[in-house]
Amino acid sequence: MDKRMKPEGKSGPWKAVGLVSAIGVELVLFTLLGFFFGRWMNEKIGGSGLWIGLGVLIGLVVGGFGVVALVRKVLEGSDE
Repeated sequence: MDKRMKPEGKSGPWKAVGLVSAIGVELVLFTLLGFFFGRWMNEKIGGSGLWIGLGVLIGLVVGGFGVVALVRKVLEGSDE
């Protein structure tokens, strides 16, 4: 096998597609969880939507940390 050719293994376009999909799913999941938590808090405590906004922001922040952890894990074994 030629040294210049990389074997089809853990890299390539499918790895990138999987990473982008996982990032999107993670952000959407945590944002929705934050929204529903905020809506629940708004029903219990009140606050004219303040809790919903805070829940969405917290969900985005938690999702962002999850994305950073995911990207670090994926790039851990990469030589790029």
